Amino acid sequence: MHEIIVAALIFVCLVGASLGTLLTYGKLAPHHRQEDTNTTVRLVANIFVVMTSLVLGLMINSAKNTFEAIDHNVHAYATALILFDRTAREIGPAANDVHEGLITYVRRAVNVDETTEDPLVRGDRTSEAMLESVGKSLNAIKPADDQQAALWADARQQFRKIVEQRWVLVEQSEGSIPPLLIVMLVAWLILIFASFGYRAPRNMVIVTMFVLSAFLISASLYLILDLDVPFSGPIQVSDAPMRRALAEFQQ
Repeated sequence: MHEIIVAALIFVCLVGASLGTLLTYGKLAPHHRQEDTNTTVRLVANIFVVMTSLVLGLMINSAKNTFEAIDHNVHAYATALILFDRTAREIGPAANDVHEGLITYVRRAVNVDETTEDPLVRGDRTSEAMLESVGKSLNAIKPADDQQAALWADARQQFRKIVEQRWVLVEQSEGSIPPLLIVMLVAWLILIFASFGYRAPRNMVIVTMFVLSAFLISASLYLILDLDVPFSGPIQVSDAPMRRALAEFQQ
């Protein structure tokens, strides 16, 4: 929702800038409509076109790196859960509560029960409590022999790694593109679109092109911002690794 609002505001600003200069050009004083003025306006706009292209490239690269890093971490997290469950199973019946608690947690994390939030990454208190209950069940186990004690110690170490990985995902889920960079980029785009309307012919073809261009630019920025927050919107990190982990637990 946040990305949609930002994209809509960008669209309004770009359309307003281009149509505003288009409609007010005829009202400018004669010396503001000279050819030298037009040349200077185009030159300044070209400078910002280059700078905008560079910043857009950096934003795309940053969002792509964030998406790929979180996707990798989700796979690693699911793998760690599977290995932890297998270790717990080797402990024996004493770890049944650990196994059942892990199934409950992962089922909620992948929204099998149609929860309204993604508890894996949003720091949902209920899912966090579920994971903590798994740790409490693990700590409550009393090893019966040395072999079980070794497995129990290994499981505790794996559980600490799982908790750490989950909080890494929580911290990564907020995105990496600074809001001030977006504001600066939009300011440049407004200047560029304003220059488009300067001395442009006043007809429906020009107006349609301005509106269409503003829509495509704002849509592109929306997709970049959505890619930077991989757990919401149309571009999301797949939950297939977590679902495969759940299927593995239920075998």
